Formats: sequence, structure tokens, C-alpha cells
Amino acid sequence: MPELPEVEVTRLSFADRIAGAQIQSVRVGKPLRWPLGIEPNALVGRQVQVVRRRGKYLLVDLDQGLLLLHLGMSGSLSFVQQAPEPGKHDHFDLQTSRGTLRLNDPRRFGAVVFADSEDDSQAQKLLGKLGVEPLAGDFDPLRFHRALVQRRAPIKQVLLAGDVVVGVGNIYASEALFLAGIRPTTRASRLSKPRAARLHQAIGQVLARAVEKGGSTLRDFSNAHGESGYFQLEAMVYGRDGQACKVCGTPIKAIRQGQRSTFFCPQCQKP
Repeated sequence: MPELPEVEVTRLSFADRIAGAQIQSVRVGKPLRWPLGIEPNALVGRQVQVVRRRGKYLLVDLDQGLLLLHLGMSGSLSFVQQAPEPGKHDHFDLQTSRGTLRLNDPRRFGAVVFADSEDDSQAQKLLGKLGVEPLAGDFDPLRFHRALVQRRAPIKQVLLAGDVVVGVGNIYASEALFLAGIRPTTRASRLSKPRAARLHQAIGQVLARAVEKGGSTLRDFSNAHGESGYFQLEAMVYGRDGQACKVCGTPIKAIRQGQRSTFFCPQCQKP
């Protein structure tokens, strides 16, 4: 699944190019996770103003309303001046005066949803319970610690839930916990203020580095230019079950948490 860095990399790869474009036509293919919420032709003539990100959602602000895009489990966006004929898994085209934004999604868990504003009920249903943005200035270490001490669940599960801090998905939670030296099974409420501060810093470092490396391409992720990401080549623990820790040489261990694989070093990461 594309996580926060992949979504941000996607945004950066087309946001400047589509800004100011006028919508010329909209094509909707097979049904996605949620309906568009507006007649496609009603979008014709509207102008794209800016593309933002909130967690794993891309927000395409229009001069009237906005589109919320989610890549689901396997989705990717492309933005080209001349798009070829839609393929089997091309389920949404936004043709504009500057090119066509196309959503390709083999599993159709992604979505494109229209809302009148970010404050209306449709947008708030998707965005209203999201936590703090980890790459934004309001991601404060003290507030982060105060939120963690109220959670009795394992810290890895708290990070994945997205209501304390948004967008720290499976890959990056494992990597941030390694960098902070914290065992993923440690109860969140047990983290001291210094350990929470180290985790806070590690989350920012890992996500920023992932964006810099173009995200992670484990299967088929690519940005709107069709380029793959390379962060996975630098992973310290993720996907390295049984391999030697790059720091201490101890074999990396894999466990299941909430039906997701978790990777950690039993030596470097303390309960």
C-alpha cells in the first residue's frame, strides 16, 4: 500500500504541472471504493488551484470545491500531456488544459471523491479523525508523548492507527522504531518522555528520508512521472527477517502484529 512518503512523492511529481489547469473532461471507469459524489460533467470548466496532502489523501483544490484522492492498496497516478487509451485498470481520468491525471488501480480500493469544501460532511468523514501531520511544524514532541501515555496498545499499533500521528505506515513504523531503539511490542503508555522524544525525531527523519529517496517500491509503486522509489534499499529492519542487523549483527526478527508483519532487532530495540 502506498504510504505517506509515496503519496507525498506523487504529489510533488505533478502538483506544479497541473496548477492553474482547466478541467476539460472527466472519465469514470469501474466503481472505486467510494462514488465520486458529483456528476462528472459538472466538473468541466472548473480550474485546478493547488494540490495538497492530508495523511494519505491528496486534496486537489478547485475554484469550486475539491477532489480527495486515495491510492488504496495498489493505486498510482500519472500525469501526461497526451494520455493513451485507458487500460483495464485505468478507472479515472481528469483531462485538463495541461494534461491528463489518471488513476490506475488494479484492486480498486482507491477513490476519487468530490466535496464542496474541506469542512463539509463528506470531507470530514474521511479526514476528520486523522492525527497530526508528522512532517508539519505542529508535530510537537510533548504533545506526542501526552497522547502516547494514554494508549495501552503496543506502540507499533498506535502508530499505525493514525489518530495520534498520521501516515506512519507499516514500513516506516518499523524503521522509526528501530532508529529510536524501541521494541514494537512495547506498550505506548510505558514510553518515557525521552524515549518518546527519540521516536518523535525518528519518525520525522525516516519519513523525510523516504520522500527524498522517492518512497518505497515493493511491488508496483511509481510517481506521476512513472519513476520508482528506492528507500527500501536502505531499510534497516523491514523485510530483513533472519538477516544480520546492520548495527549489531543480531538476526532481525519478524512477528505478526494486527495481521501485519513487524520487523525488529532484539538487541538494538529495548522493551
